[in-house]
Amino acid sequence: MEPRNQTGVSEFLLLALTEDPKVQPLLFSLFLSIYLVTVLGNLLIILAVSSDPHLHTPMYFFLSNLSFTDICFSTTTIPKMLVNLQAQNQSIPYAGCLTQACFVLIFGSLESFLLSVMAYDRYVAICHPLRYTAIMNPHFCGLLILVSLLVSIVDALLHSLMLLRLSFCTDLEIPYFFCEVFQVIKVACSETLVNNIILYFAASILGVLPFCGIIFSYIQIVSSILRIPLAGGKHKAFSTCGSHLTVVCLFYGTAFGAYISTTFTHSSRKTTVASMMYTMVTPMMNPFTYSLRNRDMKGALRRIIRCTPAFQ
Repeated sequence: MEPRNQTGVSEFLLLALTEDPKVQPLLFSLFLSIYLVTVLGNLLIILAVSSDPHLHTPMYFFLSNLSFTDICFSTTTIPKMLVNLQAQNQSIPYAGCLTQACFVLIFGSLESFLLSVMAYDRYVAICHPLRYTAIMNPHFCGLLILVSLLVSIVDALLHSLMLLRLSFCTDLEIPYFFCEVFQVIKVACSETLVNNIILYFAASILGVLPFCGIIFSYIQIVSSILRIPLAGGKHKAFSTCGSHLTVVCLFYGTAFGAYISTTFTHSSRKTTVASMMYTMVTPMMNPFTYSLRNRDMKGALRRIIRCTPAFQ
């Protein structure tokens, strides 16, 4: 059969989570609940940071941007899945699939960059406390966010443009509940060598470098903490990193698990479960991680719930 080019492709088929119509309403309710908790939880974080003067610091500025990214990341994937479950139809238009893949790349890369920036913020705060205000000034913090966003957008647009050159045959089933660049490339029936080279090169740069930055920051942080003579001082210093370290482990652990599942397993169900962990569970858990482990955040959230102003 001759392959059709992209102008002949009308839609892709996403993996059906279940063929049992009795289970689909339960899954719809479950994923809708996860999405609502994710959006509301992260909105509360943003509201708490913006309304409480005590939280107008670089650490919480980055946290509010992380929460906004989590909302966008979840909104890119979950609503379409909910629509498919409700309609019992797993199709997604060609243009919609490429658009979704582009936004998944943007917000996934941005989250990785933000976690790296937050690790650098903790490194400066603990290892160079006297210079913290001078280094992490508002202009520099805004520049870090802007550069992270621009790099993420350029990377996503590059991969999206490379997808446009591919041809697709009749087998257009994607073993995810959303369109992911690597999975879209796998169902192409034209030459994908260039796409794979660019994909792995970009992943090694934009994925590995932020992670290495986090590792380097925490090596320096642990080294500085160990030099603190008092046990109370060590605990206080490390407590400021606990929430961020938990989020880092959750994000990279689930993302790495999804990659391993995609590479070494032939079970589409296991691959889908692994992808759900980092696209759905991680954004939902981040607000709980920061609100339950951070005393200042818990205080700000209590004031919002009680509708009381922050003490100036």
